[in-house]
Amino acid sequence: MIDQHCVVIGASHAGVSLAMQLRKEGWEGAISLIGAERELPYHRPPLSKEHLAGDKALDAMRLRPEKMFTDNNIDIKLGVTALQLDAEKRKVSLSDGEDLGFDRLALCTGSKVNMIPLGGSLENIFYVRTAADVSLIRQVIQDAKHAVIIGAGYIGLETAAVLSKSGLNVTVIEMADRILQRVTSEPMSAYIQALHSQQGVSILTATAVESIEGQQKVEKVICQDGTTLPADLVIVGVGVSPNIALAESAGIKVGQGIVVNEYTQTSNENIFAAGDCTIHPSKIYDRLIRLESVQNANDQARVAAANICGKQQIYDAVPWFWSDQYQVKLQMSGLSHGAEEIVMRGDASLDNAEGFTLFYLKEGMLIAADCVSRPKEFMVSKQLVKDKVKIPGGVLSDEAIEPAQFIAHAN
Repeated sequence: MIDQHCVVIGASHAGVSLAMQLRKEGWEGAISLIGAERELPYHRPPLSKEHLAGDKALDAMRLRPEKMFTDNNIDIKLGVTALQLDAEKRKVSLSDGEDLGFDRLALCTGSKVNMIPLGGSLENIFYVRTAADVSLIRQVIQDAKHAVIIGAGYIGLETAAVLSKSGLNVTVIEMADRILQRVTSEPMSAYIQALHSQQGVSILTATAVESIEGQQKVEKVICQDGTTLPADLVIVGVGVSPNIALAESAGIKVGQGIVVNEYTQTSNENIFAAGDCTIHPSKIYDRLIRLESVQNANDQARVAAANICGKQQIYDAVPWFWSDQYQVKLQMSGLSHGAEEIVMRGDASLDNAEGFTLFYLKEGMLIAADCVSRPKEFMVSKQLVKDKVKIPGGVLSDEAIEPAQFIAHAN
């Protein structure tokens, strides 16, 4: 193994975790980590929260200090992209003209933002994906009064919260009938929308954008129903898509992501993949799933590193996510899609400081939980989801029963 070379393409959460874990698993050969951004890798979740608000500097968001890459003998190449992958010849061609041979390769190419065909070349239309994006937004909001956000997913809503607290008049436009429709239930959507309304954010659902207009800079957003909104800046958050182009061009099996087996191995035995770019089998949900989360990126990467080193670890972690909006911390475990019953624990009113939890059941089995200021319920729910526990809804909703005692009341 000492003479072997592992190339990791993508230097965000999955790529950095995988490269570091390779050393812990005993990989003695060369490791090359390829990153498209010129910045030393950083945490992405704060981009739409603390970093946009100016509360956390980029240097405080680094995934690892530069010295750690050096100490682990990881050759990190920044500002470089992989242009072509020859899976048979085990060679990857980089944008700086270098060709790298490999014995094992890991695809951690992440996802790319979905773009909209509106606004043309107008200034002050932004997507929140990189630190450079946020730097530009922060410059503009200093003199801005009106912001329009297209898309009411977590990125759009987190951004709306920051801009509203910064004193801007914020309007969020969402095509679906309710916010967060793809990822959560109607009760949680209603709570989050009420939270934003309380803070002065206007949310327009079931609304489509007709055009974005202005002279040199954006000046207004016109909706298909004729509503015209003044805008000094527009932020687009209409989701992301897995970055599968490199894998697909190399003949690696892809679908709604790069297809990997339970060992994070692609259709090529020498190539593994981890993070947002993958679609993997889940024993918990008995189907293929694709996740956009830091948890998945890190956990899947660690399993991939072990298996690159010859082990046979299975990846089957419980998905979990979080979102900070205003004073509220929302923690989510599992996937609620397909739930047959929703059980509320606590009170979902905005003036309730104790928070609440929504439990999602299918065939009596807990499959997910959304927790607002309920860390105990969040921690317990992860284990219950993993163990496929059947538990009565009355137990989950009974505040007299401590979360730690849930398992004792399971069927």
